[in-house]
Amino acid sequence: MIQLIASSFGRATAWAAALAILAFAPAAHADIVPVSAAQCAAMKARHVITPANPVPCSRLSTVSFDYTDFDGATRSGSVVVLDAVAPQVESLFGELLLRSTPLASAMPLENFDGDDEKSMAANNTSAFNGRPMTGGGAWSKHAYGAAIDINPLQNPYVTKAGSPQQQVLPSQAGADYVQRMPLRPGQAEDLVGVFYDHGFLVWGGNWKEPIDYQHFEIGSREFIRKLASMPRAQARAEFERYVARYRGCVRQHPQAHTGDADDDAPEDTVLRDNCATRMRK
Repeated sequence: MIQLIASSFGRATAWAAALAILAFAPAAHADIVPVSAAQCAAMKARHVITPANPVPCSRLSTVSFDYTDFDGATRSGSVVVLDAVAPQVESLFGELLLRSTPLASAMPLENFDGDDEKSMAANNTSAFNGRPMTGGGAWSKHAYGAAIDINPLQNPYVTKAGSPQQQVLPSQAGADYVQRMPLRPGQAEDLVGVFYDHGFLVWGGNWKEPIDYQHFEIGSREFIRKLASMPRAQARAEFERYVARYRGCVRQHPQAHTGDADDDAPEDTVLRDNCATRMRK
């Protein structure tokens, strides 16, 4: 009985301490707002969007959030995304904050004049950019606001990997981060389950050529175009169903773990990847 009382008292003390910490901790900031006329004008002036872009400013939202930097400080950042995916993106970055996942920077591309290589060189996490695919002529999925690049230095874009013609962007990543093991803070491998859980079911780190460790996108070009063509509310509901289908697939398995911040059990990466492959459109 004495041990039980002591145990209960210990738990109560721990909860009290936790609540006290939360009471004095600063509240995490997160917000979603439509891209304003002023921001759209800045995006046009800085070569981030043109009239030819497949998605107009009226279908884009700015998601603002707090994040932890590589020194452990809390900072504020934002990304621009397709309005249909904005609530899930807000939740995604909220989860990264809870996990203390470090980000070096998170600024929209107008801060870099729409230059993806400048953004990568600054190790900037970003989303929308009205540009073609790297090394290709078709629109990038970033031009739809349906892709996110995270910590480019820790997660470089690599072409012709392992050959004498190998190229790495950003160049300062060098061989250090082309070598993926052991995992270091800010690398995408630890975050795949988080991105999948919020509907970004494609990771460029799984590609063969190029390998794009920083890149996550929601699915096929056809599915992205479908979302962009729907009214905002309908597109958001369709994307939420997409997320729910993936989560339902993962949670069918009684031993499945998705890598939640408060879950110490190992993530079932095979189940996770199989569900992403099956559920993505």
